[in-house]
Amino acid sequence: MSAPMSIRHYLQFKDFTADEYAHLFERAAFIKRKFKAVEKYQPFADPDRTLAMIFEKASTRTRVSFEAGMYQMGGSVVHLTTGDSQLGRAEPIEDSARVISRMVDIVMIRTFEQAKIERFAAHSRVPVINGLTNEFHPCQILADLFTLVEYRPAASGKPLDAIRGKVVAWVGDGNNMANTWLQAAELLGFTVHVSTPGGYEVNPALAGITKPDCFKVFADPREACRGADLVTTDVWTSMGFEAENEVRRQAFAQWCVDEAMMALAKPDALFMHCLPAHRGEEVTAEVIDGPQSVVWDEAENRMHAQKALMEYLLLGRIA
Repeated sequence: MSAPMSIRHYLQFKDFTADEYAHLFERAAFIKRKFKAVEKYQPFADPDRTLAMIFEKASTRTRVSFEAGMYQMGGSVVHLTTGDSQLGRAEPIEDSARVISRMVDIVMIRTFEQAKIERFAAHSRVPVINGLTNEFHPCQILADLFTLVEYRPAASGKPLDAIRGKVVAWVGDGNNMANTWLQAAELLGFTVHVSTPGGYEVNPALAGITKPDCFKVFADPREACRGADLVTTDVWTSMGFEAENEVRRQAFAQWCVDEAMMALAKPDALFMHCLPAHRGEEVTAEVIDGPQSVVWDEAENRMHAQKALMEYLLLGRIA
């Protein structure tokens, strides 16, 4: 085991290098094998490590995956919601960061503006993880790519070889997931085919993209899916945009991933969705419950990928 690194945060996908992602995928696979074999692996037990989870946006999968993962690794968890904390309300974010980070070993925040988590991290004495913001969702893409590596491993056995050169079709809203897919594509050498309704385009400048050839934009979602190795989508109305729900339902009507779209992708293409899903809206039941869907393994892999992430942030690179 190597010595712990200086404090690192995970606020956007581009915060890590390709080599670090190769390590995380390998560690996630190791940790998952331990879990499936019911073998104890508790690197956070002695000394006990504590994770603080701060939720300004509720989530089933984020809470369960981080909380169960931390306990399984031998650590402890403190769960805070908007009712329990004063993040940016009665107390400046900077002060909350200074206090909370003196009492725990690592912090996960799921909130609205990316600026909030950036301000918290700038004043934290411990690593901070982005559990989701309006702009980015790096933990989900980490899990999605781990799932791709798991289902479509490279002949070389190297995880990055399983990703490099692939085509990912993003169908739907140009949201935090889409922004993060672009960052991942630029860093790891694959291409994203993006198709969104007019007015809901992805923002490459927000994602900080410097290699425009890492993504292609398609007006027709069917053409975005053509030849794809992976087709993925998200709900049409993300949390915080509920007032736009009916307008979005009309605008996105042609962006429902169905069997016809999947038929245009490669024969062995996978389907992913970060969940929760609305069958009949962004995806049909035939697709999400069909043979190409890997959404349940994808959901489980949030926990294993995040275990590897926390291990790396707290303990450094483990051989």
